[in-house]
Amino acid sequence: MKKLIKDYFLFGIFVIFALVSYIINFEFGIEIWDNFLVFARDMVLILPPAFILIGLFDVWAKNESIEKHFGKTNNPLRFIWSILLASTTVGGTFVAFPLANSLYYKGAKYSSIFTYVTAASLFMIPMTIMEASMLGIKFTLIRLLASIPFIIGGSILLEKYFDKTKYKIPFIEAD
Repeated sequence: MKKLIKDYFLFGIFVIFALVSYIINFEFGIEIWDNFLVFARDMVLILPPAFILIGLFDVWAKNESIEKHFGKTNNPLRFIWSILLASTTVGGTFVAFPLANSLYYKGAKYSSIFTYVTAASLFMIPMTIMEASMLGIKFTLIRLLASIPFIIGGSILLEKYFDKTKYKIPFIEAD
């Protein structure tokens, strides 16, 4: 409860700062407020449909399927599945992390989850198409293909570290 009061208090200070910025025509404060509004609008447009899709994924994707394609197997295809799933993720990390949480609780291995989260930032289809149209297909293919070994290698190293330290992602209940 104290954290909630603190958060509202800080937001109130921010709003007062924005109002004072408009009154005294403080350009920096006005830009901060305008950027906040753009960000807030984007969140209102992206998050509700994204969370509905994540909820549907959570209900419809069977634990057995997730374990088979992302989990207990040492089949290297799980990295391809992670990258393919990540490439279809719209909304960037705002969507990738909740979906990664769902993957974790459905039995995916850490390396599959790390591959998914990392690839979600690099392999988004709309971003890739825009990049190819601006910088060329050759550049885009080189960037994507050069990223894959680093993503997979880093994911495997992180998984080994997590396994060695017996780390478990804590379950956080909603307030």
